[in-house]
Amino acid sequence: MTDTPDECIHPAGSLWLDRKNEGFVGRGRIELLRRIGETGSISRAAKAMGMSYKHAWDAVDAMNNLSEQPLVRRRAGGRHGGGTELTEEGRRLITVYETAEREHRKFLARLREGIRDFDRFHTLIGALKMKVSARNNLRGVVTTVTPGAVNAEVTLDVGGTPLVAIVTNESVQSLGLAPGVEAYALIKASFVILTTEDGGLKTSARNRLCGTLERITEGAVNTEVVLALDGGARLAAIITMESKKDLGITEGGRACALIKAPHVILAVRD
Repeated sequence: MTDTPDECIHPAGSLWLDRKNEGFVGRGRIELLRRIGETGSISRAAKAMGMSYKHAWDAVDAMNNLSEQPLVRRRAGGRHGGGTELTEEGRRLITVYETAEREHRKFLARLREGIRDFDRFHTLIGALKMKVSARNNLRGVVTTVTPGAVNAEVTLDVGGTPLVAIVTNESVQSLGLAPGVEAYALIKASFVILTTEDGGLKTSARNRLCGTLERITEGAVNTEVVLALDGGARLAAIITMESKKDLGITEGGRACALIKAPHVILAVRD
């Protein structure tokens, strides 16, 4: 006897919440937040989930950058130099997600009852997910747009920190960039030049963003450095092991990121 479509096809899926059309949290990230709250440590939370320490930190950085308020923050003090804790906003997000997930399960149950054949199912359910390779995705608001003959200089306010991008006039028009418009700055980690805060260098880089060295992850050849900007956003840079040694950087120290304006890619919600 051949199974009918009703018997062999059923809807399934997990819930993912976006923030302003950007991927924000899903079940895995919520579980990470929950375990950080229980253990007070990102490393212990990552270990309990079978996740690498770097992957856990990347997820935390992504959530903090998209959130209006930090979800996770470092806690100073303690014999081992403190730990990590959930903020009130982080705990609230867990509650919101759990409530939404219950409704999502109810929706799937209703949908399962209504499916009659594959064509209907395929038409009813569809998803499109775009990911970008740029390590840094910073949310900001356009403050100024200065047009030129071919290109325009666009300045974003990223958590109180100005970030300048050079784009074509055509891009300004097609993206609808104007003061007050929310936009996202995409920056590859390899485009970020790191320098000490007191370097006293004069460079052609239009952007100089300073902050605290929150995390340094050494690899076989390169080192990933995450800078907690003074405005609250996180910025990742990839430097060589030799550069790390020459700069003498350590976690908790100060540093600045130099970014050329043409290396900043701007995007807006569709």
